[in-house]
Amino acid sequence: MDKKRKNLLFIVILLSLCVSACSVVQQHVRLPYVPMETTVHNAENSSAGAMYHYSVGVLLRLNGETEKAIAELEKAMAADPNSAYLVVELISLYAAKGDFKKAIALGEKEVVKSPDNMDLRLVMGGLYLNTRDYKKAISEHEKVIELDPKNVVAYLYLSIIYAAENNFIKADEYFKKMLKIDPDNVTGIYYYAKLLADMEKYLESESMYKKVISLRPHFEPVMYDLAALYEKQGKTDKAIALYRNYYDENPARFNIRIKIAELLIREKKNEEAIAEYRELLKIDPDNREARLKLGILYYDMRKFNKAAEEFIYILGKNIKDDRVRFMLASSYEENGENSLAISEYSKISSESELFASAQIHSAMLLKKEGKISEAVQLVEEAVKIKKDQINLYLYLSTLYEETKNNKEAEKILLEGIKTHPKNVDLRYALGVVYEKTDRFPKSITEMENILKIDPEHADALNFIGYSYAERNINLDEAEKMIIKALQLKPDNGYIIDSLGWVHFKQNKLDSALTHLKKAMELLPDDYNIIEHLGDVYHKLGNIKKAREMYERAIQLAPDNDALKKKLADLGEKKK
Repeated sequence: MDKKRKNLLFIVILLSLCVSACSVVQQHVRLPYVPMETTVHNAENSSAGAMYHYSVGVLLRLNGETEKAIAELEKAMAADPNSAYLVVELISLYAAKGDFKKAIALGEKEVVKSPDNMDLRLVMGGLYLNTRDYKKAISEHEKVIELDPKNVVAYLYLSIIYAAENNFIKADEYFKKMLKIDPDNVTGIYYYAKLLADMEKYLESESMYKKVISLRPHFEPVMYDLAALYEKQGKTDKAIALYRNYYDENPARFNIRIKIAELLIREKKNEEAIAEYRELLKIDPDNREARLKLGILYYDMRKFNKAAEEFIYILGKNIKDDRVRFMLASSYEENGENSLAISEYSKISSESELFASAQIHSAMLLKKEGKISEAVQLVEEAVKIKKDQINLYLYLSTLYEETKNNKEAEKILLEGIKTHPKNVDLRYALGVVYEKTDRFPKSITEMENILKIDPEHADALNFIGYSYAERNINLDEAEKMIIKALQLKPDNGYIIDSLGWVHFKQNKLDSALTHLKKAMELLPDDYNIIEHLGDVYHKLGNIKKAREMYERAIQLAPDNDALKKKLADLGEKKK
């Protein structure tokens, strides 16, 4: 095999590892193994010592002992310092080890001595490409083309480099030149097809992909890329048909059938997707991926009993699969089988990333059943095990608040903040507890602490602004803070309500009315917003609308005595 042919083989292998036409070749540069006979004919001035060390180096390299192979090649170089061929081999070994700096240094030194050595230039171009020095990579491959205007490898590399730089025009130019020299070059056609797809020249890209298939029918990457091209154009049926044809020829490729099912799901053809999974599972009943995806599909279709069956099967093969157990527990939870759900959640390992969520779900179910003390105890134990899980501190504080135990809520939040001092969620929850327990200055201080950590924390800005408005203090500052919060969250009904409320306090009644109406549209079941709107109507003298708002608010909060008093105070006023 001549050197050009071997280098072409090398580039084909290398490029096949790329994931797109715009990818940079990430693998280490490795020249293909050169038989000893070729070395005998090609290594200039090779001494017996050089031949011996080279031969040993080749064997070591084949055995994966790169370090030792390098040592032998260095000895060969010492015995035959003028062999450009040995230099190229040694450079490739340095690169295989990942020592690109050493490989490049040796190569650049040799290029000065042997400027017309095409093998060396190609290797250097590959090294520069690996280190993303595109300018030098281009220069080396252009030099190769000067030396050999029909060098397919150089054209292919230049195409890939220009594509990596998003210079599609130049990439297209070099692909065309390469294919003019070698019109059936499978690698070149394949990567040209990918480039055309990136250029949104879909028909041309499709034609190129089909040509690759005709030249190499079992080249799997092209099938995936052509299917992806169809998907990009919304031609899902064509993508499915392509996968089916490939699967019929390669029935052992179960991943293809799974992909078909995924596309069917995307097309909302769930029953057809189920049929695909079922057919696959007849052949390979223990295929975890297929069973898991089938279970998730059943879950999404709210067929929780069937979902549970799939998850139970998987757990029968691997009892420690926490992700599947969580899905099983969720299926029971959604199906109203709370005891079974709690039982499964309890089996999830404390080492699992799902542990905290499992404990919170169990606590929520216990609380739903009226067992709030058990829920509290469960989360308390979980916090002791997982002190790094912020959501456990937050949920436990919520449970304490619901049981009117604000002291314990404050305590657990402070404990969490001690461990996670910059967590704004914990600090926000603490600020709310301070506000609930009539410690207004401390609540504002905590919100200010949040803004020191995150100056654009919309909820903290809104909290301070609304709190000021409620107390009719610092109204200009409150307005500025709420406006900033609204810029950060423009469709947040609560923040819009806050702006309406501060404008009400500033006697900007028209603006207040506009904002509060919008807030009510976004949050029609929030009695506070409706009450605020009633207050605005009352101040505007529209008693009929004020009464309507208060009555509506009372329907949502029938035990709110303050609302009832406002309605009663309207008396028989009419307007």
